[in-house]
Amino acid sequence: MPARQTPDSHLGRVPVGIGLRRGELMKQIEAQRPDVDFLEVAPENWIRFGGPVRDRFVSLLEDYPLYTHGLSLSIGGPAPLDMGFVDEVAGFLDEYRPELYSEHLSFCSDNAHLYDLMPIPFTEEAIDHVVARIDTVQQRLGRQLVLENVSYYTPVAATMDEQAFILEILERADCGLLLDVNNVFVNSVNHGYDPYAFIDAMPAERVRYLHVAGHHQVEPDLIIDSHGAPVSDPVWDLLEHTYRHVGPVPTLLERDFDIPPLDELMDEVNQIRRTAERALGSKAA
Repeated sequence: MPARQTPDSHLGRVPVGIGLRRGELMKQIEAQRPDVDFLEVAPENWIRFGGPVRDRFVSLLEDYPLYTHGLSLSIGGPAPLDMGFVDEVAGFLDEYRPELYSEHLSFCSDNAHLYDLMPIPFTEEAIDHVVARIDTVQQRLGRQLVLENVSYYTPVAATMDEQAFILEILERADCGLLLDVNNVFVNSVNHGYDPYAFIDAMPAERVRYLHVAGHHQVEPDLIIDSHGAPVSDPVWDLLEHTYRHVGPVPTLLERDFDIPPLDELMDEVNQIRRTAERALGSKAA
């Protein structure tokens, strides 16, 4: 069993992780102890588990650092923040001490859970609303919140573009950015903008974390963000460009559906590493 790594265990290498999913993937990770630099979980999927499942989780954390990526905060939602849920997350973070806590710059609930990540209107009023809620969450958690740019298919009542919306929130809320490279590419095709210019506009000092994933091409001008396929060649190219802009930022290979055997996931993990090495040279070697 390998010694527990830290994100910079391999000096200069970009830390690359995979998502921990209960079931067959978890069994493979337990048995093979793959050469990844961290595991990522959604806190709400693990908060209430005890007994053998918790013991297995704790055992894995003896070998791997933990990153967290939530699903249910609904930072842009119209309903009041669920502070009971925020306190549960705070307890999870205090117990397991992950490297960071990330969430989605979206909303997923109003008077009930919507079971999807809905886009926030790109307006000044929405920015005021979201910034206040980020401040509340960061104060309660006692840590910086890291928010992900999300894929969306129809802008809602927009008075500005996505880039301006994200930049103003980052600055005013003093939060971090989870830059999802696949989402940038998906949105660039669906909404007709330059993904490279979008990446370059993101403040490198705010980028705490990267995600890369696969998608489903429906039409030449329509892509669905599926997280259920291998990473595409255009996204690999955009990831290489992203490393040149932001440096050796920890990166998750995101796969939520049609998860292949661990060996196939590791092929993509290693491709992420090679992509970083090309972009950063000796810094990532």
